[in-house]
Amino acid sequence: MERARVKAAIVGTGGIAGSHMRAWEAWSDAVKPVAAVDIDGERAARFAHQHDIPRTYTDAAEMLERERPDLVHVCTPPAFHFPIIEQCLQAGAWVLCEKPLCSSLEQLDRIATLERETGAACASVFQWRFGSAAQRVRLLARSGQFGESRVVLCNTTWYRDDAYYAVPWRGTWESELGGVSMGHAIHIIDLMVWLMGEWSEITAVADTLERQIEVEDVAMAIVRFENRALCSIVNSVLSPRQETRLRLDYERATVEVTGLYGYTNANWSITPLEGQDGVLAGWPPDEDEPSSHAAQLGHLLAAMRSGTPPPANVADVRATFELLTALYKSSRTGESVKRGSIASGDPYYAHIAGYEKS
Repeated sequence: MERARVKAAIVGTGGIAGSHMRAWEAWSDAVKPVAAVDIDGERAARFAHQHDIPRTYTDAAEMLERERPDLVHVCTPPAFHFPIIEQCLQAGAWVLCEKPLCSSLEQLDRIATLERETGAACASVFQWRFGSAAQRVRLLARSGQFGESRVVLCNTTWYRDDAYYAVPWRGTWESELGGVSMGHAIHIIDLMVWLMGEWSEITAVADTLERQIEVEDVAMAIVRFENRALCSIVNSVLSPRQETRLRLDYERATVEVTGLYGYTNANWSITPLEGQDGVLAGWPPDEDEPSSHAAQLGHLLAAMRSGTPPPANVADVRATFELLTALYKSSRTGESVKRGSIASGDPYYAHIAGYEKS
């Protein structure tokens, strides 16, 4: 008997929505597009025509009521993520949402509460977790094959010019919900946290050196992990030679990935300590699945079929979100921030950067 396809809708039809459409195409046997939503009706119509989506709406609530989708992809500017996630979960729809999911740990915890109340689930787009190389590295690292982690370099050195920030919602705390750390470096930081495990403390600095924006265009931080490993983070949108790089030095091997917006197996390397060639057992993976929205969607669809929480779910990404919150708090207060110290009553629990609306 043929399995019924998941009814899927997309909210927000701007640039990143194309990556979600490629994911739908990759899983066309499992996904049935039903609707596209955008406040710009003409843009929604053009997008729907291009991607063979049967109906369009300018209001997400109306779409949810009429279409009753199983899954909603949220691709709006960041400030709209949280209210749309709320609406979707309350309508019983699962959600795959672009980063960041919301503006605060308080909102993140609210999403977790809604998941428990509704039985629906929300996942953050963190596609760097889902390539075959990262999946294999995590398996080998967790098995102890590389030994204990000791030193980590986590760099997002990108370039964004003034024209990029001329888009009205970019560059502000209220609408973009952060600068380079939250909007760009978040992907490799999440991969780092996902591979490394429990972090314990962060000390950070951040500044706006060149762009005429409210949020930071450069940030640097030192993170200590529970096993006492140390990580250096560099985030920049002022770097002419663009690169995304994660280097993990373990006791018996150095593991590295260097790319820009994604990777294949070829972007990764494992260098054994002299005499420790056994760390290469199982490397590289037989498959070569690139990091992509399609790769993550495949895992999410499998979770929907099995009724289990999807990877990169709210509980799963909280450590990353808390680290970014602590980075902002440390950079603004000049003090180190310990994990678990940002709780209800702390302005940084209410907003990623202690920001309050006037």
